[in-house]
Amino acid sequence: MPQSTFRNHVLNTLTPEDFALLRPSMHHVELAIKARLEIAYQPIEHVYFPETGIASVVAAMTGGRQSEVGLIGYDGMTGIAVVLGQDRSPNETYIQVASKGWSLPVEPLRMAIAGSQTLRPSLLRYAHEFLIQSSRTALVNGHSKIEERLARWLLMVNDRAEGDIIYLTHEFLATMLGSRRPGVTTALQMLEYRGLVHAKRGEITIVDRTGMIKLTHGAYGEEEQRHFGIASG
Repeated sequence: MPQSTFRNHVLNTLTPEDFALLRPSMHHVELAIKARLEIAYQPIEHVYFPETGIASVVAAMTGGRQSEVGLIGYDGMTGIAVVLGQDRSPNETYIQVASKGWSLPVEPLRMAIAGSQTLRPSLLRYAHEFLIQSSRTALVNGHSKIEERLARWLLMVNDRAEGDIIYLTHEFLATMLGSRRPGVTTALQMLEYRGLVHAKRGEITIVDRTGMIKLTHGAYGEEEQRHFGIASG
C-alpha cells in the first residue's frame, strides 16, 4: 500500500525513509466508540493514526469531573507523550466517533525515532499543532458562552468527520464540554432555533456551517482553519 494512499496526514507527510521505518510494524485497526487508547498514568502501549473517526483526549479531576482537552482525527496521532520522550500521559484518550486507522506499538516507534534525524521533528510538528488546539480550548472554555463553545466543538468534529451528521448524546456532549447536561441541551436548542443545526436523539446535523462560525465570535477561527488548510493540503 503506497504511502500516498494513506489518509492520515501525519503518515502521509513523513519522508519516504521515515515512513519505511514505521510501516512494517503498523497494523490496520477498527476501533469502536468508547475504545480506550490511553489510560491516565498507565504506560502507553500503542500509538494510533486515525484515517476516519475521532479520538478525544480527556482530562479528569479527583471526583470524576471530566473535560475534553483535544480532538484527534485524520489530521493527527495519539501518543504525543511518547514523541516527547515520556511513557505515559495524565490524560485519557478514547474513541468518540468509531474509527479506522493504524496502530503502531510504542517500541518500534522509539527505535525508529532513535534511528532517524528527521522522524521526531516531523512528529513534533503535529504535537505543536495539538498544543495550539489545547491552548485555544482552555481560552475558549474560560471566556466563551456555552453556545459558542458548543458551536466551536461541533465545527471541530465536523472538520475531522465524514459528512455533516455527528452521532452522539447530550450526556457525551456535556462531558466533552465540561458542562452540565441541562446547559448543553439548552445551548443545542438555541443552535437549532437559529437554523444552524438539526438535532434528534443521538444525532446532530450541521445545517449552516458559516452561521456556526459567526456564532462562535472568534472561538473558532484562524488557528482552526489554518490547521485544516495544512491537514487537507
